[in-house]
Amino acid sequence: MLDFETLRYEVDEGILTLTLHRPDRLNAFTDTMAEELISALDAADADDAIRVIIVTGAGRAFCAGADLGKGAATFDYDAQTGTSGGAPDWTQLRDTGGKVTLRMFACHKPMIAAINGPAVGVGATMTLPMDIRIAADTARMGFVFCRRGIVPDGAASWLLPKVVGLPQSLEWVLSGRVFSAEEGKAGGLLRSLHPADELMKVARELAREIADNTSAVSVALSRQMLWHMAGESHPWRAHEIESQAIYWTGRSADAKEGVMSFIEKRPPAFTLSSATDMPAGYPWWPTPEKD
Repeated sequence: MLDFETLRYEVDEGILTLTLHRPDRLNAFTDTMAEELISALDAADADDAIRVIIVTGAGRAFCAGADLGKGAATFDYDAQTGTSGGAPDWTQLRDTGGKVTLRMFACHKPMIAAINGPAVGVGATMTLPMDIRIAADTARMGFVFCRRGIVPDGAASWLLPKVVGLPQSLEWVLSGRVFSAEEGKAGGLLRSLHPADELMKVARELAREIADNTSAVSVALSRQMLWHMAGESHPWRAHEIESQAIYWTGRSADAKEGVMSFIEKRPPAFTLSSATDMPAGYPWWPTPEKD
């Protein structure tokens, strides 16, 4: 088990549980937590023993948003860095929450948010690039940025409309109000609600369904195809990428195993690695590293 200050990193039978672990501060988000989440995802992507990631919170909260311990300087970059005057270096200045959500977006492993309690601000936006969100029926969520005099973080202005649509995004963001888990489910943000003591059991059942029955490479490719094609203006690009991916995966050992396990009525034993066996040309989209 990797050792972190603000996280618990626990792997059990192919499932990594990442627990935000600052329960005395309702798991409030800090720069250290951001760095550790990115490091944890780097480790998970490199580990073939991990098939699915569950993210949850310790204690009674999921994440209460940014730690406001710095008071009025909490969101003031110049005050925190001791700089003033002149235009910032926009090639270097980046929202910390966005660094985390973009790393989640790029992850090869499917991610499940098990929202056990309050999830507001960055605590809400960090769930958006996760693939499945479930919550305790007592949880509450909020995109509270406008009530703090700032704007959404974590690339939420792109992610939230993709998840719940523009009208619902506008209502939640512009009002900044905290809403119930029931409203979150009705608005399409949450898959399902559960008693708090059953939440992790359901999350693990969902994770097992993926881990036990699918190819790691197929899942990694499919996850990225679905997320990236959501931003394309015409289905032709999806057709192009799918054609290439089907050509490559169709010749692979996992495709042969998938067919034969079905014909022979047995569980599949896939062998390809999402860390080392992704097809040539992946990733197919522009990235800062490739530009």
